[in-house]
Amino acid sequence: MARCGCSLTGAREAKHGDHMPREGTNPATHPPFVSIITPFYNTEQYIAESIESVLAQTYTNWEYILVNNQSTDASRSIAERYARQDSRIRLLDTPKHFGQVANFNAAMKHMSPESHYCKVVLADDWLFPECIERMVELAEAHPSVGIVSSYRLFGEEITGDGLPYAGKVISGRKACQSMLRDGFYLTGSPTSVLVRADIVRKEEAFYPEGWLHDDTEACFRILAEHDLGFIHQVLTFSRKDDESLTSEVARFGPGPIRKFMFAVKFGPQFFTDDEYAKYLERETDFYGQFLAESVFQFKKKEFWDFHREGLQAVNADFWSIGLPKYIFLETLDIVFNPKKTIGRFVRLAKNSR
Repeated sequence: MARCGCSLTGAREAKHGDHMPREGTNPATHPPFVSIITPFYNTEQYIAESIESVLAQTYTNWEYILVNNQSTDASRSIAERYARQDSRIRLLDTPKHFGQVANFNAAMKHMSPESHYCKVVLADDWLFPECIERMVELAEAHPSVGIVSSYRLFGEEITGDGLPYAGKVISGRKACQSMLRDGFYLTGSPTSVLVRADIVRKEEAFYPEGWLHDDTEACFRILAEHDLGFIHQVLTFSRKDDESLTSEVARFGPGPIRKFMFAVKFGPQFFTDDEYAKYLERETDFYGQFLAESVFQFKKKEFWDFHREGLQAVNADFWSIGLPKYIFLETLDIVFNPKKTIGRFVRLAKNSR
């Protein structure tokens, strides 16, 4: 695929040959080459910290591709300063401003053909020093592993728990069952994982450009064919950013619809028919009850438009999930449970101030 017309800046482009083993060395003992990729747009407050965390890695056989998505702040000049200081860094510019997912997919097309692994680092996240070394080590020891993940520090919260400590490799099927049915957040964000480069290359668009949670969908797709490697150590940091896309839609309650959509789209791949029927019923009930409560919280049109769009993405609608039934049950609960009803309206009054 063409490189989207991106231009190169910085001291010089890092030549792919610069990273190959010197003549006379043993390629079998040479560390695998890793492409680290950071697409960025107006992240001047954080991008230096992100770049510094890559430079501080104990693993050194990498290229670092920084892709500027037409930033209007000082992000690009900060990135350029680092590119001039380290020949492993390539700084590229998109020909126009892309949407977030399109920008990520375009950036990954610049990965070196020599790369064995791909590591995305979001511009407001960072890596702990041993991150890439530990992830590559596990992947090299287990060829069946398509994705390597670990615990992550998400703001002040540690996520990724749920797997037995002794297990470093889990089948993709079991990993997806844990994420779907049990709610374990094993693959975190794009910064949290290392992916085999060949898996990235075979996809025209690595991240699906549809509704939300494109990174998790990409992981489900990979784990349908590969195992998950997991390191029981905090290796990445993700910032809780109030300006992120996820934060932007938080007021719409994306959690229940995310679980329902994942059940519809991916449940049949990872569960038996009986398991899936019970799992889908549980998630439908959970989502239906959430929507019914929202009716009596007098949610605005944009809330309902958001959920209507999400349901359409999995060929469903409010009627097909049985929303009238859940509204009826919620009405009965309001009538026959006045104490609970009073509490609801007190909370509603407080939230509307």
